[in-house]
Amino acid sequence: MEFDVVSPPDEEVRQAAEERHARLTKPRGSLGRLEELGTWLSACQGTCPPRPIQRPRVVIFAGDHGVAARGVSAYPSEVTAQMVANFQAGGAAINVLAGVAGATVRVVDMAVAGDTTAGDHKVRRSSGPIDCEDALTEDEVQAALSAGRAIADQEVDEGADLLVAGDMGIGNTTPAAVLVAAITGSEPVAVVGRGTGIDDRTWMRKTAAIRDALRRAKPVTADPVALLRTVGGADIAAMAAFLAQAAVRRTPVVLDGVVSGAAALLAEELAPGARAWWVAGHRSTEPAHTLVLDQLDLKPLLELNMRLGEGSGATAAIPLLTMAAQVLLDMATFEDAGVSSPDTVAEQPDTAAEEEEPVGTE
Repeated sequence: MEFDVVSPPDEEVRQAAEERHARLTKPRGSLGRLEELGTWLSACQGTCPPRPIQRPRVVIFAGDHGVAARGVSAYPSEVTAQMVANFQAGGAAINVLAGVAGATVRVVDMAVAGDTTAGDHKVRRSSGPIDCEDALTEDEVQAALSAGRAIADQEVDEGADLLVAGDMGIGNTTPAAVLVAAITGSEPVAVVGRGTGIDDRTWMRKTAAIRDALRRAKPVTADPVALLRTVGGADIAAMAAFLAQAAVRRTPVVLDGVVSGAAALLAEELAPGARAWWVAGHRSTEPAHTLVLDQLDLKPLLELNMRLGEGSGATAAIPLLTMAAQVLLDMATFEDAGVSSPDTVAEQPDTAAEEEEPVGTE
């Protein structure tokens, strides 16, 4: 699948936003990263000041993974379908966080092993066990990519002005870790984390599964679609296409943790330059996520020791972007407020120096 060329956010508008920040009633740079976020949003929207964020949208890509049968998670696979129902009922953490942040939540069943009512784009029941066989067939990976692109188009067409890609799938941090290791050239022990809170014995099984899957991934590392087919999954493939297409459609995205991070690495391969349209909502406790952030040269907005997934860390950061936009939009300038600025002080004549008599004269 080919994506259209990604154009960068508007640099002239970014500069205009920086100049506007310099005229607002505060010392230059005193709001730190809130100023950076505001200028980034202006550049993404192509207007200064930026428009208020009105329709943030969280899309959760759900899927089971055959590798979960290797005992790599603290939870059984049937939890995935149960959590999809929980999302739809509004009872999950992401529903609560999204409600506070003013966002809405959509869940898409890409490869859940059980039956759900979120399956308009379902590719299969569970992806294959990646330690010994491919996650998807060629037709399935193409279907997942097409679904992700179509979902992004639909959300943007319906007015979403800020997107979050969330995940749900027991065992999904295992393929995510494999993808991150393959792309960054890392060893299995550098990417394996505790996921759902696994014990040492489970951690060892997870490390072995990642090691075996990484061996299978290495021959196709240079081909993002083949990599997703071999060691990814329908949920991660759809998420990668969703992130890539959001950038094509010039729509800003807040990235979540290690699963969306792995998808982002693939999205940047599918649509080079896409990362300019993303910010990192937080840093997950999963070690592979720090590798993702370094690879994409992104600095997380929050460090709260979160590892839930679902889009929760990204959604927790949405209020920061809301505030960043409103500062540029609503804050008074020095001129409007009648407040003296460093520039006006610098322009005033030094009358004291003029009145002082020259040294050495009578």
